[in-house]
Amino acid sequence: MRTVGLIVEYNPLHNGHSYHYQQSLKVSGADAAVCVMSGHFLQRGEPALAGKWARAEMALAMGADLVLELPAAYAAQPAEWFGYGSVSALEATGVVDSLCFGSESGDIAWLERAAEVLASEPPQLQEELRLGLKAGLPYPAAYSRAVASLVPGASFEELAKPNNTLGLHYLIALRRLASPIRPLTIARTKADYRQEDITDRRIASATAIRKLLLEGGSLDDTAPYLPPSTLAILQREYEAGRSPVSWERFAQGLLMKLATMSPEALADCHEVTEGLEHRIRAALSEWQPVAGEGAVAALLERLKTKRYTRTKLQRTLLHILLGHSKAMLRPEVLRRGVPYLRVLGFSPKGQALLKRMKKTARVPVLTKVPSGDAPPLLELDLRATSAYALGFDRPDPREMFRDYYQAPVRREDSE
Repeated sequence: MRTVGLIVEYNPLHNGHSYHYQQSLKVSGADAAVCVMSGHFLQRGEPALAGKWARAEMALAMGADLVLELPAAYAAQPAEWFGYGSVSALEATGVVDSLCFGSESGDIAWLERAAEVLASEPPQLQEELRLGLKAGLPYPAAYSRAVASLVPGASFEELAKPNNTLGLHYLIALRRLASPIRPLTIARTKADYRQEDITDRRIASATAIRKLLLEGGSLDDTAPYLPPSTLAILQREYEAGRSPVSWERFAQGLLMKLATMSPEALADCHEVTEGLEHRIRAALSEWQPVAGEGAVAALLERLKTKRYTRTKLQRTLLHILLGHSKAMLRPEVLRRGVPYLRVLGFSPKGQALLKRMKKTARVPVLTKVPSGDAPPLLELDLRATSAYALGFDRPDPREMFRDYYQAPVRREDSE
């Protein structure tokens, strides 16, 4: 069975994702698709609109065959570690033949050339990066400029586009892992990843859909942009009080942590760098939301600078909220790759893949939380589920510990 890997968040799964899925099967010639999907918290440091099991169900309804959770240790990380963790998960299955990702350019050749240069971490890259940061550029812009200076034919403008950046890091990870997985890319169409306005009748970015919902729009307003299955799952999650979840649902818990942690304790949190703990404390003392503005949004606005982007700050605040220390997520830990494969859902084809993975998987495959000693980093996933459940309309202890009893979601195909 030929199998294509997809690295996804599906926040929520929309018509553009369905297009990418169909095209991925087509260009790869695959019979099945494995998704590595972020759990409750995402790469840009945001909580997911709906929880991981609901989004796994969306993926299966679309046609995906196996959904694996990207551990929280990698999910809310800069592109380098997000990409490395995701690719290491696909590699660890032993059954994935190809990886197909969306990109703004739709051209993989120049990304491959850049990955070849960057996989060995040339000293010139670090020097150019240092100069960019010294000039006050935010890290993504400094990195893009450094890469463009080293790779013939690579443009700063193309490198700075978010899906191109992620794709580049997937390719770097494939090289560092010496993976035989074949990379492929498909050009994004009609809606940019971060586009906040809806300009097409059927395709809208997940960012625009979330903005519509979180600013008071109804689910019916999103119907043209979502598969019917996604809409039905969101409706069920809304009625159960498990969606929509946003950063503002965690404002009280976050502010309590920021107000009671010492600067030394803040400095020990992952992604708190270059004295950011002092800026956080100063911003908190001056923080004052205005009418109609959320508490977290107001704090982010106070913290934001040219150097510290909103995404960087959201991730930093998330690590503080979840108690992620620098020691937990130090590079030597992350370089090992995912230490387990957590199954969120599967189809009949996915079940056949799981049977193959009993022989091919390079790390334990988990369909439930193991008793006794858990694999390294799994505790962070359990912690993320408990924290996420506190953002529901009606917090429920059973939801806080759902990891311990929730079986993988199953799609039963009709004959």
